[in-house]
Formats: sequence, C-alpha cells, structure tokens
Amino acid sequence: MCLRLPLLLLLRLLVLFRRPCLSPRYGLRLHFGFLLPSPPFALAEIGSWLACSPRTLSGSLCLPIEAPKISFAAKDIDVTEWKGDMLAVGVTEKDMSKDDNSKFENSLLRKLDSQLGGLLAEVSSEEDFTGKTGQSTVLRLPGLGSKRVGLIGLGQSASTTAAFRGLGEAVAAAAKAAQASDVAVALASFEGLSAESKLNTATAIASGTVLGLYEDNRYRSESKKPALKSVDILGLGAGPDLAKKLKQAEDVSSAVIFGRELVNSPANVLTPAVLAEEASKIASLYGDVFSATILNAEQCKELKMGSYLGVAAASANPPHFIHLRYTPPSGPAKVKLALVGKGLTFDSGGYNIKTGPICSIELMKFDMAGSAAVLGAAKAIGLIKPPGVEVHFIVAACENMISGTGMRPGDIVTASDGKTIEEWILWFVKR
Repeated sequence: MCLRLPLLLLLRLLVLFRRPCLSPRYGLRLHFGFLLPSPPFALAEIGSWLACSPRTLSGSLCLPIEAPKISFAAKDIDVTEWKGDMLAVGVTEKDMSKDDNSKFENSLLRKLDSQLGGLLAEVSSEEDFTGKTGQSTVLRLPGLGSKRVGLIGLGQSASTTAAFRGLGEAVAAAAKAAQASDVAVALASFEGLSAESKLNTATAIASGTVLGLYEDNRYRSESKKPALKSVDILGLGAGPDLAKKLKQAEDVSSAVIFGRELVNSPANVLTPAVLAEEASKIASLYGDVFSATILNAEQCKELKMGSYLGVAAASANPPHFIHLRYTPPSGPAKVKLALVGKGLTFDSGGYNIKTGPICSIELMKFDMAGSAAVLGAAKAIGLIKPPGVEVHFIVAACENMISGTGMRPGDIVTASDGKTIEEWILWFVKR
C-alpha cells in the first residue's frame, strides 16, 4: 500500500518520460516529470482580465488558491427517493435500449421513467439521445422530488477510471449550467460492480466533479462562484471505507488544482521567490510531516552550482533552490523516493531568444510546469500522509532572461559535480 499510493499520485499529477535512475549520493530513485496544464488564457484577453495592479502582481499570487468546496456523501437509497436540485444518471448505449412498447429495458431507467409518466423515454427519443460519450440531456421537472433529471452518456461501456471521471466532469458542467446547489449521481447499471470497483468508481466521479467545476478566475475582473455545494453518490454503497476514499479524492483533486494554478500564473506573478514561498507554505501547513530547505543564490554559489546559477545570471529575480522532505508520521520509511521538477518560471531563450511563430515565447511561463507537478504531489502527500515512504521534492527555481550579466552562446560553466558544460544554441554539451 505504501508503494502504491505515491505511484497513484504520480499518475494523477505527472507524465513520466524517463526511466527511474539511482542517485549514488543519496540512494534515491529519481523521476522527472511535467504537469499537463489546463488550456492557457488567450493572450489578447489577458489584459482585460487582470484584476490586480502590476505592483501587486509582482509580489504574490494575487489571490489565494482555493479548490471548489463540495460536500460528498455516499448514500444507499433508491434514486426515486432522492430530493434535490438535479439527479444525474450515467447511462451506456446498452442502457438506452427499449422494448417494442418504447419502454426502457434497464430496470433503473424503467422505474424512473414510470415515475415521470414516460417523459424520460419520450425526450430521449426526440433528442436522439442514445448514451454515446459526450451526450447529455437535462429535463426540468417542477413539483417532483428532483427539480431536474439528467442523462449523461458513457458510451458503449463504462469500466475505466477515465470514463467515470468524465461522468463527474459532465455532472459538474450540467450543475453549472443549471446553477444547481445539490446534485445526486447514479449509474443506470451498477449491479455487476465488485465492492472495490464501486469504491474506485465513486472516487473517480468525485474527482471528476471537483476538477470539472474548477475554473481559474483569479485574473478576471468579474467571475461567478459555482453554486454546487453538495454531491450525493447513490447506489455504490456507503460506510467509512467509501467516505475515506471520497475524502482522498477531494485531497488529490485539491492538489491537482494547486498545480494547475501555479502553471497558469503569469511570470510576473510566479517568480522564483514566490514559487519558493509556496513550497515553504506546504512545509508549514503540514509541519508534522514536512521540512523545507530553501537555498538562495549565495548558498548555491558556495555549493558550486555553476550551471544552475548560469541559467539565472541574467534575471533580476534571484534563483531559489527548493528541497522539501516528507517523513511518514509513524513507523520507518521502507522506501525513499525523489520527485524532481523543472522550475524555470520563464524561459526567454537567453541570447538565443525564442522568436518566430513556432517558439511561443508568450507561453514560456509553462517551463515551470514540472515544479507545479512536484509541489502538487507534495500537497497531496501532505494531506494523505502515506506510511512507509520518505519523499524528497526538488525544484531548482530560476528565470532564463537576457542582460549584460547573462550567459552567452559558447560560455562554459561548471556544475556542482565538477562537470564542465558548454552552452550552444538550444542545448548543452558536456565536456
């Protein structure tokens, strides 16, 4: 279990693109990764969305990072007994099959349609709703227990975590459109699911709902907070094990959102110092299991980190080398794991400045996405506190800018391990 949990977090937060390797100095397994960011703001629209003055933007993240606050509960009740703003039912194409009398063959849909006087079958036929992935339809039903009933397509079959996370995202979208405050989610077919599958399904739905509801509105002049406050998951069991899994889903989703908002922050907001500050906040917030070491430029110079300092040499924002350490709250650490994330808060390309339509210099704030993934993982681990594993989080935060103090093509720097490195156009060559 202690090995499985960090790997699950990595799958959520990281894209691994290199095999693990052993560090001879620390004996740690190193992984290198980057976060897949949410779609960036259109450059032309950013100016009209900024809600903070330039002075404020240059010193902090401007507004606190907050995940949507949703109360999740697992209830083992009949869907026809639930009362609230919207009941959302995930259906496959097979679930939408009807008999010769245009009645649903699926027992849950047949029962629900009977309560609605055949309206569900009628509307699904009129709108050609067949349960395909991406399809959805919502009926407004005044006077009944549920104000709205929605059908959300899951495709030919629904057996993967991605499919159920997609269901949660679709539920969030429908809830936002309807300004629903309380929602219930059920599956038309769940009889064949094992107890473990039900736990994982409920977790995926909860994660998808939180991530689907999230919007980064920090820099918009006007924004609406989502109305959704509570989600009941019906028919997948109840009890402490499921409640624990739902809480874990909320924790991991909160960490993913934290990472996304770091990535989305512009470079004049998220400087190396601010990134180090966010790392320190994690260590402070979860001080029972975390410690932090932040090295400044002088300390890095004493450690002869020439290649790192060379990248940062042209920037007015000094570098900060970040090292967070997680120690399990009880028992020995049987495994040591290190996560290393690239922390270049902006990469201009230096004297080989990134120009031309394919270089996308305006998006080079994303060069710190690896560090966002690593710090997001740190937050998730701080919330969950897995036993039996010691985790190190490493980020070399800096900017690659242009000035008279910056590196030039052809310069040679010396790394802390004694290797000399010659800078070429867009890559380094070891000598």
